[in-house]
Amino acid sequence: MGHIALLSNPLAGKGRGRDATAQAVAHLRSRGAEVRVFTGDSAEASRSLVVRALHEHPDVLVIVGGDGTLSTILDPVCAAGAPIALVAAGTGNDLARALGLPRRDAAAAAELALTGAARVIDVGEVRTRDRTAGFLTVAALGFDARVSDRTNRLRWPHGALRYYLAVVIELVRLRALRFTVAVDGGVAETGLGTLVAVGNTASYGGGMPVCAGAVPDDGMLDLVEVSRLGRLRLLRLFPLLLSGRHLARREVTHRRARTVTVSAPGLVVYADGERLGEDECTISVRPGALTVMTPMDGGAHEVR
Repeated sequence: MGHIALLSNPLAGKGRGRDATAQAVAHLRSRGAEVRVFTGDSAEASRSLVVRALHEHPDVLVIVGGDGTLSTILDPVCAAGAPIALVAAGTGNDLARALGLPRRDAAAAAELALTGAARVIDVGEVRTRDRTAGFLTVAALGFDARVSDRTNRLRWPHGALRYYLAVVIELVRLRALRFTVAVDGGVAETGLGTLVAVGNTASYGGGMPVCAGAVPDDGMLDLVEVSRLGRLRLLRLFPLLLSGRHLARREVTHRRARTVTVSAPGLVVYADGERLGEDECTISVRPGALTVMTPMDGGAHEVR
């Protein structure tokens, strides 16, 4: 083996990235690997550093951070074709969950750079008026995107309570959006709805399986639409959403697609926890765009 490049976001997961980096580097070096560390505490720094790291042609690129850390550097990583090992240190870690990667053991996650099985997965792409960005998990449009937006803007309280407060605020402000949705170039359909989610993987928000059953290597996206709901019906739907049983409800439609165009007045678009645009977007899939080192056994014990 030549060398391993390790890109770290020490601020990921409210500082968990720093400890995860130390554990990952110590483990890899104890196994005799040559590790070159690149540390960036912003999206701009990470994009610059990953280009430098890939220019040195590492055998594996280890990324310590969350889904957002990886999504910000997707283009150069996919273009280089280098396999990655993800040491999940973010808030949600939904890609790690989808791939069965260790989410609580940085050393075990780093070990996959040496002994894991290469798995080729798809990458989603969101095109808005102002930008084009890759994503790995779920693109959220509607109520759930507004909750994410509100959570990011709140300064108090901290932790999960901030998310719950955002849910309460957005429930009070709840209003249906007039979504216009076109699938795979077909006729656009317009109607009132609560949310639209387009998934490359099943879950977002740290394990909420909004696109239950979605897998990241089938060349398809899963489109889930929730029709217009009042506050009480939306609250009743949440327990089903947490367990992935919402797809059987009559208020929910589920289909698979390669391209989805969505527009709505006041629409906000989020993916991998990042705000990507508003009003209108086209979401598509890049089949087999990224290689990830995964457990030989599929990591079934980590899917929960």
